[in-house]
Amino acid sequence: MCVLPRNGKNRTVSEQGDVFVGGAELGMSGETDLDILLRSMEPELLPEAYVFVSFPGERYGYREDLRPVAAVQEAEGLTLVLEKSRADGEGMAYDGVFRCISLHVHSSLEAVGLTAAFAACLAEEGISANVVAGFYHDHIYVPASSAARALRALRTLSAA
Repeated sequence: MCVLPRNGKNRTVSEQGDVFVGGAELGMSGETDLDILLRSMEPELLPEAYVFVSFPGERYGYREDLRPVAAVQEAEGLTLVLEKSRADGEGMAYDGVFRCISLHVHSSLEAVGLTAAFAACLAEEGISANVVAGFYHDHIYVPASSAARALRALRTLSAA
């Protein structure tokens, strides 16, 4: 087990990855305290480039062979977030190239303020943020040309 002090509380991570704060297991629900979330974000810039590709009129499951990292069903059709190399290999059209910054804090889906805080931070830098919330972590897709600057801004927010 690893014990890390955070915000006056002990944060313990077991070998299985279970997280405890002040002796209480976070389990599946994740953290809800905004101060802890911000100080524990641990943003990481992933190496891949990503694109958002639209398939008008299609339904979830279409082109699963592309192994999308995210899929969103909308009234207009299906949006897939793909590694740029896969989209390019298929000759697909897309607008913009993005990099993903993953926040390694296990945030609750019911946490209030985390998305607003990092979106405001990036907005101050003039950087758009396209957020995909997974069960455990938030993933922020930012324009590739602004990725390093976005990572610095998020690290500064986390250290404040």
